[in-house]
Amino acid sequence: MAEGERPEQTAGTDVQSGGELNAAITSAIVGIHHRYLGRGPTSASTFHHENVVVTIMHGVLTLAEETLAQGAGEKSVASMRQAFQGLMEDEFTKAVERLTGRRVLDFVSGTNVCAGVACEVFVLDSRL
Repeated sequence: MAEGERPEQTAGTDVQSGGELNAAITSAIVGIHHRYLGRGPTSASTFHHENVVVTIMHGVLTLAEETLAQGAGEKSVASMRQAFQGLMEDEFTKAVERLTGRRVLDFVSGTNVCAGVACEVFVLDSRL
């Protein structure tokens, strides 16, 4: 076994733990948002406890989404965000699996358009 490698770690993973893991997941999720939306949130943080990972992002709406919400209503932006987050599920999941060394069993995503807050929730396999 390579130095620093955990027994459960598999090839192609960048397994971390604690605050380093939280920061790495935050960076990965924000990076995906930035790549596809042209900007990331104004702030973000990740919390990992046992088999649950939650990334909370503030200031997620683009200027176009804010304008659309004011003109066409929040539901249109919420629907658009839901579609985006569904399309990004595979990329979000791969990043979390790579960083935790665990399989993502479930993914739940949501955006509060009024508050400009989004959450990405990952339920991991039970291996601890």
